Amino acid sequence: MENKVAILTGAATGIGKSVAQKLASKGVKVVISGRREELGQKAVEEIRSQGGEASFVVADVDKEADIRNLIDFTIKKYGRLDMAVNNAGICNENLALGDADPENFQKMLQTNVMGVFLGMKYQILEMLKSGGGSIVNLASIAGLNGIPYAGPYAATKHAVVGLTKSGALDYATQNIRINAVAPGTTNTDIIAGSLALGTYDEATVSAMQPMNRMGKPEEIANAIVWLLSEESSFATGHVLSVDGGFQAK
Repeated sequence: MENKVAILTGAATGIGKSVAQKLASKGVKVVISGRREELGQKAVEEIRSQGGEASFVVADVDKEADIRNLIDFTIKKYGRLDMAVNNAGICNENLALGDADPENFQKMLQTNVMGVFLGMKYQILEMLKSGGGSIVNLASIAGLNGIPYAGPYAATKHAVVGLTKSGALDYATQNIRINAVAPGTTNTDIIAGSLALGTYDEATVSAMQPMNRMGKPEEIANAIVWLLSEESSFATGHVLSVDGGFQAK
């Protein structure tokens, strides 16, 4: 992976940050993005202190112009794009479907679906110029199953699975691989936010996994790095569950 170039959205903290650190440790030049500049710059400093090469770009995946600017920055700085991780996502509500707020659902659609779509669109167009690449999208156990009190969120993650599989078929003969990971409940900001809404508590979300614990960001990152790498060269259109046994139930 030496000297490859990667873009990661929503990577100032959590899974995205962990992926960036692992890629940088393997010699990948990483461009991380997010809305929180202070945290993003801190993540970059950590990577650089460990000998990696990293940059941060303020970008909101809700805005097409921000995504295009992120791509343009990367190409101007490094001249190519080899890998991308569409990690940015939100969950702003945990209610039964009849109680769900359409405005909250619309916000999730914009970030979780349109953000991934726009990221993939411009990443693919750039990768075609340099002969190929590898993209990993963040799905979820909620993208493969129904989850109580999470219908709108689950719908957005099902859409991510559809974009992943269809995009993989579109570019299967053009050396662009597109895969996804479907994490179980993982100890990240998005879960902390969901817990703060009060529908679930930590014991409940831990018990969703047969391992009876939440995943760690680095555990999900290991799977993402594998999917990005040539070690998974015959895998495309795949949704890799990293979920403490959830899918086995």
